[in-house]
Amino acid sequence: MKWIDDFLVAAQFLTRLPLPRVRFDPDSLSRAAKFFPVVGLMIGLAASVLQRIAAPHLSSPLVALLVLTFLVLITGGLHDDGLADAADGFGGGCNREQVLTILRDSRIGSFGALALVLSVLARFLLLSNLTGGRFTAFIVSAHVLCRWTTLPLSYFLAPARGSDGQGARIAQKISPASFLAGTLSSFAMVFYFLRMEFWIPVLAALVVTALSGLYYSRRIGGVTGDCLGATNQLTEIAVYFCGVWNR
Repeated sequence: MKWIDDFLVAAQFLTRLPLPRVRFDPDSLSRAAKFFPVVGLMIGLAASVLQRIAAPHLSSPLVALLVLTFLVLITGGLHDDGLADAADGFGGGCNREQVLTILRDSRIGSFGALALVLSVLARFLLLSNLTGGRFTAFIVSAHVLCRWTTLPLSYFLAPARGSDGQGARIAQKISPASFLAGTLSSFAMVFYFLRMEFWIPVLAALVVTALSGLYYSRRIGGVTGDCLGATNQLTEIAVYFCGVWNR
């Protein structure tokens, strides 16, 4: 069935899980994007199970470190790499051409290194302060919403490099039906876990997505794969922050 293939493409792209290989067509990733939040749900639930197993035996900082290590390993640091590249590109580039050139460079510069350190530190501290039932609710919501951000960014923004790069495989290639389905399912999943508090992380995700999208559009005229990864990481941190702020 096509929807199963689309889900497998989404899971293979976003995780390092050993899944059955499916045929990868030029439009496979754009079709699979509607399942990105579902993959986020799976990752968040797995992290929650790990936290529940470890919490009775370890201190909160050690549990946070264990969960954070799991998240990096299961995703292969995909979004961390995007954040680092975006920090180097936008921090070191003076114009559009320079930014895109730096974004393509696989080496990590000072801006990228600082962004990674701050990102890991922020997630560690925030996860350390998410305890009890709030841990499950907010870690699942964070991983659903951070992967949802790819949908609006890709739906509304053009690929910054035209037909070249990862961003070109998805930017402005998501159908309205996929965008709507992915958005409604994401908000429904967050509502299930947070009930009447759901609007707080949803609003945070909307703000981060809108502001970063406007910034990408102004600086490089569109979006790249690294931009998607950077917004993903920023949204994850923002949702964790909502859970700590309202505890």
